[in-house]
Amino acid sequence: MNSKKVIVAIDSDNLKKIKKLVNILKSEAYAFKIGYEFFFNFGIDGYNQVKKICPNIFLDLKLHDIPNTVEKGVKAIGKLKPLLTTVHISGGNEMMRASIKNKKYTKILGVSVLTSLDQNMTKLYYNEKKIEKLVKKFVNQAKKNQLDGVVCSPLEIKYIRKKVGKKFLIITPGIRIKNEHDDQKRVMTPKEAIDLGADYLVIGRPIIKASNPLKILKTINNSIN
Repeated sequence: MNSKKVIVAIDSDNLKKIKKLVNILKSEAYAFKIGYEFFFNFGIDGYNQVKKICPNIFLDLKLHDIPNTVEKGVKAIGKLKPLLTTVHISGGNEMMRASIKNKKYTKILGVSVLTSLDQNMTKLYYNEKKIEKLVKKFVNQAKKNQLDGVVCSPLEIKYIRKKVGKKFLIITPGIRIKNEHDDQKRVMTPKEAIDLGADYLVIGRPIIKASNPLKILKTINNSIN
């Protein structure tokens, strides 16, 4: 198993800064996550510039649409050869099955419940206050429809790992080095998340906002190993 566990989230509107950061961190990171902010600012050209520095990319575009649209979207994403990409589990069974039709190099992950949502929001939008119960239901459907893994908060890792076994990927955002106040509601430290069964950790702000990002990433890796 790969000893590198951290996927560094690099969303920003400064391509020069991102490329410099990827060059600095590539020896210590498993991969780099590109999301909306980066992709909508710099598109495929910017994506390829980063991929040239480090080929391991998690293209996190969270597709959520009718099955035919998602199928064609994943097919187009496949041409870019990211390691991982995402679809929303809440898009339904047919949409998830459509997302894996043209899968080759890229693994498809299901997004369960966003880590920014708390019980009040899940009650309002999903009519379910118990986040654990809701995530279990979503993850069951992701595995049933043959996705490669899920993205979930660290607080859901333990019971998901128990339910899905060792081969199903668990990618975990909501990782914090210490107590921080931001829009992530369900968080945990890197070592805690790995010990519970996460395969990879998505970490952005604690690394990229640091005065010495490489030092922070090395400290995280050391704490995990």
